[in-house]
Amino acid sequence: MSDLDPRMLLAPLMEVASTGTMPEASLTAEIAAHAERVLEIPPATLYELLTPPLCDKHPHTALQWLRDAGILVHILPELDATHDFSQEGGRRHKDVWDHTKTVVRQAVPRPIVRWASALHDIGKVPTRRFLPGGKVTFHGHAEEGVRMFRRGPARRIAFPEHERTMIEELIRHHLRPGQYEPSWTDSAVRRFARETAPFLRDLLDLGRADITSKRPGKRAACLRSIHALDQRIEALAAEDAKPQPLPAGLGNLLMSGLGLPPGKHLGDLRKKLEALFEAGEVLGGQPAAYYLDVVRERDLMVGIEIRPPRGY
Repeated sequence: MSDLDPRMLLAPLMEVASTGTMPEASLTAEIAAHAERVLEIPPATLYELLTPPLCDKHPHTALQWLRDAGILVHILPELDATHDFSQEGGRRHKDVWDHTKTVVRQAVPRPIVRWASALHDIGKVPTRRFLPGGKVTFHGHAEEGVRMFRRGPARRIAFPEHERTMIEELIRHHLRPGQYEPSWTDSAVRRFARETAPFLRDLLDLGRADITSKRPGKRAACLRSIHALDQRIEALAAEDAKPQPLPAGLGNLLMSGLGLPPGKHLGDLRKKLEALFEAGEVLGGQPAAYYLDVVRERDLMVGIEIRPPRGY
C-alpha cells in the first residue's frame, strides 16, 4: 500500500458507519501498517471523509474501527488517549472511551453535535485528580478540552469556521444542561438561554446524549430535567415576546405631560390604563405619548387623589 492514495486508508469507514459491520481483520491490519500516512490527507479532505460516517447510523462502530486500524491515534490522539481511561478508580465500566462512543451514538446526527459528542471529554485526561477515598475529579476539564481542541483537532481537521466555533462552545458548556435544577429562578433560566443562544438547541441535544447512566431510572430522570429546562426556556421566550401592555418610563411621561408630582396616584392612573388594555379598549405596546392622549381624552384623572410623597 506504499503507493496508494492515503485517502484509501479511510475507504472502509463509510460502510462501517452505515452497516455497523467491521471489515475483515486482515484488511484492518493491512491499513494499520500504514496508518501514519493518514496525516498526508489535507485537513479539508479529512473533514469531508470523517464527517459523513460520524453522522451515520453507527458512528460508535466507526470510531472503534478507526482506533483498531491505528488511525485515531494519528488524527485524534486526544480522543485516543481516553481509551481505558477510567472516570472512577478501578471501575472499568466508567471508561471515558466507552462513554464517548455511547454519547456519539445517542447524539442527533448533526455534524456540530456529533463532533462535539466525540470531543467533549478530551479534557478529562490531563485534569484527572485522585482524592482520598477513591474519588476522582476533573475540575476545569471543559475549559481544558477547548484549549486541546484548538491546539489539536482544529488544526489537523479543517472544520468550517462557524462549525469550529460552535464545537468549541459546546465543549465549553456541555456540563450546563445537566446542572439545571427546578429551583432556578426565571432570571437564571433567561441568563442561561441568553448566554447559549447561538448554540442552545445543539447544547441541549448534546446534554441529552451525554446521559449514559445505566442506573435504573437515572437516565430517564436526567432527560426529564433537560426537557423541563427546554420547556421553561420556550415558555419564558413566549412570555417575553408578548407586547407589554404599557411601556417602560410611562410614569415619567405622565408627570411631565400632566404636571403631576411623583406619588401613589401614578400607580392608580396606570391601573386604569391597564384595565382599558385588558378590556381591549386600548392598544398595547404603543409609544408612551399614545397613553398620555388616552388619559386626556378619557379624563382618567377624574376620581384620582393626587398625593405627592412627603417632602416633595
